Amino acid sequence: MSKILQIFQRPDLRKKVLYVLAILVIFRIVDNIPIPSVDPLKLKEFFAQNQFFGLISAFTGGSLSTLSIGMLGLGPYITGSIIMQLLTMIFPSLEQMYKYEGEAGRAKFNQYSRVLTVPLAALQGYGFLTLLARQGIIGSLGTLEWATTILAVIAGSVFLMWLGELITEKNVGNGVSILILAGIVARFPTDIKQALFTYSSSQLFTYVGFVAIALAVIVGVIYISEAQRNIPINYAKRIRGNRVFGGVSTYLPMRVNNAGVIPIIFALSILLFPGMIANFLSGASVPVVSQIATSVAAFLQSQVWYSIFYFILVFLFTYFYTAVTFDPKSISENIQKQGGYIPGIRPGPMTAQFLNHLLNRVTLVGALFLGLIAVMPNIVRGFTGITSFTVGGTSILIVVSVALEIMKQLDAQLSMYQY
Repeated sequence: MSKILQIFQRPDLRKKVLYVLAILVIFRIVDNIPIPSVDPLKLKEFFAQNQFFGLISAFTGGSLSTLSIGMLGLGPYITGSIIMQLLTMIFPSLEQMYKYEGEAGRAKFNQYSRVLTVPLAALQGYGFLTLLARQGIIGSLGTLEWATTILAVIAGSVFLMWLGELITEKNVGNGVSILILAGIVARFPTDIKQALFTYSSSQLFTYVGFVAIALAVIVGVIYISEAQRNIPINYAKRIRGNRVFGGVSTYLPMRVNNAGVIPIIFALSILLFPGMIANFLSGASVPVVSQIATSVAAFLQSQVWYSIFYFILVFLFTYFYTAVTFDPKSISENIQKQGGYIPGIRPGPMTAQFLNHLLNRVTLVGALFLGLIAVMPNIVRGFTGITSFTVGGTSILIVVSVALEIMKQLDAQLSMYQY
């Protein structure tokens, strides 16, 4: 509480926090502007029967389940970022731009991700609206109405992307993560109200167990998010003129969960595509294509297989994103240039090999933890039978991780004022 008071006592920090809160209000307004010709009863029934789209809707703050102009949320932008990250492994010029050209290179790389957001939003919007139209949720639309609706959906996604970047510029946290957090938190009142309406005295122990599991997940998320392996580094003494530099010992922190919540967001974005395409092609005029698409859609509806694929994707993306953000070779070169070394390890390639070995071991724990958290909602539903809460382990992980990130950034800015 004392830090919150300090934040509002500093004019610059107070303006930043109020600015972010104002953007979140705009975000919620956009999420409540619906597109036309929607049957609300059929729409509610569709999301009640389809748990996967219900989970995706939770991350957009319910805008997908209400079919607002921001119904795709930041999904197209995140998918565009994933594609660009994957392309760095194929095209060396993109890797050079992202990793070795500094801020200018990363700014150009991010611009490509923004441009890619537009066609992806058009594709996802058209596919999802076509799926709902076949379900009878959206009434018959003419060509002009279709074009207008899809343009509105594209504009909504680009607008939300812009809002996220405005938040990021204020150094109060990552804008995309904060908007996703706002979307999840916006579901809390509805979920609590629904749980209270469906509560009966016979479910007391079930609800107590659910709360206990939620608290255990929060504690686990904080523990793993803050956990790190400290690698000792010694610096040799260097004499320049009459002054002595170096001769100190420090450590290199290697986080257990170095990727944060990005792997889960990536996995959800990837999982959305096969189901949407399968549902889109299930009404194709070619019988073979229609049968294959129907089989794929039914396969993805299976909670067991969905959980298995979800776990595998989160596990793989954890390693992938960690490899992108933590490069043992460049870190070992920087340590060597500064006259440092890891005790017992020779500088250069041997240090890079040692760091890579440690990174794989530490990341294994983080990847398994993230995968377990991702499938936690299905496990909890199986044991407790509570389906009224759309907020599961994944949502708790994102909320807690983003909250920790915001706290650290605000703490850093408060420390600057104190210095």
